[in-house]
Amino acid sequence: MLENKLRSLLTGLKEGRISVDDAVDSLGELPFQDLGFAKIDHHRELRCGRSEVVFCEGKTPEQVAAIADAILARGDVLLGTRATAEHFNAVRENHPGARYEQQARCIVVCRERPEPRGNVLVLTAGTSDIPVAAEARITAETMGAAVRMISDVGVAGMHRLLRYGSDIRHANVIVVVAGMEGALASVVGGLAPGPVIAVPTSVGYGTSLGGIAPLLTMLNSCAAGVAVVNIDNGFGAGYIAATINALAAGEARPGKARRTQTEKTEQ
Repeated sequence: MLENKLRSLLTGLKEGRISVDDAVDSLGELPFQDLGFAKIDHHRELRCGRSEVVFCEGKTPEQVAAIADAILARGDVLLGTRATAEHFNAVRENHPGARYEQQARCIVVCRERPEPRGNVLVLTAGTSDIPVAAEARITAETMGAAVRMISDVGVAGMHRLLRYGSDIRHANVIVVVAGMEGALASVVGGLAPGPVIAVPTSVGYGTSLGGIAPLLTMLNSCAAGVAVVNIDNGFGAGYIAATINALAAGEARPGKARRTQTEKTEQ
């Protein structure tokens, strides 16, 4: 992690193992690194607890690979969303440990795999909603959350959802992914003691309007505790869910373990 490397750098400077000039060179690109076509925000991990995520859609495989190289030169985690197999193959050339989550369309590199923590639940109304839900799951898992995904529990068969009442009650946060009319989020919101993040999908027939119908249903939910992200935005939902989950686990921010009392005292 960038913070650990920064601490090591400053410790080396303090102990005289690193010169001031070398330290200045190392810190020179801390705010951001200019690749010409992209500016990599290396400072984001210090501010937010997570490194920058790569939105691959619209970028060439070569651009995605160069961005991945820059991020992984200073960190141990990479998440690329809306990625194609061509994007993945370009990244894998320099990072053979990368994996491609085809259903979620995500590229993932995790050199360090801490024990998953907390309890994030991802629910889909139908099987057709799984790709968006998978993006949410992969995002939250990459941020260190323990995630369970349950598919095809929409309101067309309420008995399927009620079978998982215990999972709903014990989750720190729930991501509900639904197309068509999007009613599942309101139902779950009426059952869950924790926050619900609703994700409308573009799944549905003509008057679903590419996800606008479920979006409006979710925005007009009568259930308290339901928040809504944009259409098909599994990444956004997974990121928010992991952040809430980290707070529930007692962490200052996702991806950063709590400091011990000794560390706090020393600082």
